[in-house]
Amino acid sequence: MPESTPPEPLRKRNHPRAQAARARRRAEAEAAGVDDAFISDLVDRFYARIRDHAVLGPIFARHIADWPPHLARMKAFWRSVLHNSGEFSGNPMQRHTAVHEAGTALGEAEFAQWLTLFYATCADLAAERGLAPDAARGINERARMIADSLLTGIATRAHGLTAARAGQNLPHP
Repeated sequence: MPESTPPEPLRKRNHPRAQAARARRRAEAEAAGVDDAFISDLVDRFYARIRDHAVLGPIFARHIADWPPHLARMKAFWRSVLHNSGEFSGNPMQRHTAVHEAGTALGEAEFAQWLTLFYATCADLAAERGLAPDAARGINERARMIADSLLTGIATRAHGLTAARAGQNLPHP
């Protein structure tokens, strides 16, 4: 039997199949109206609402001193989520658990408020841009999965496996 070289892992950024999958995902998102400008506006508007929020604003103010780099990082994160761009590198779980462990309450109430603001921001921008309802719903579903994952990770770290479904009551889009 001839020896063959195993295929390069798909996770590698420059693998042809990974590049093709990224291009496909981005084209699908852009065809639905979820382009770089939409993502940039979504992030800018959402975090403007966060900063003005009575509960969430002070939480973010305690942990983010310089907003432009944070916004740039969040835009890269959402492009990675919505376009599969692969440009974000970081560990959101580690960041959020560190914030929680430093004494800032990050529980179901805070994540529910975060989601409510996200859904409202996405709905407003989607209406302005004429985004298809399925596209907006898909964005919101991704946001909810992220919030659920972060909340569950924080709760599981604090309370063990009994908290493994901490995000089950978060609002749905």
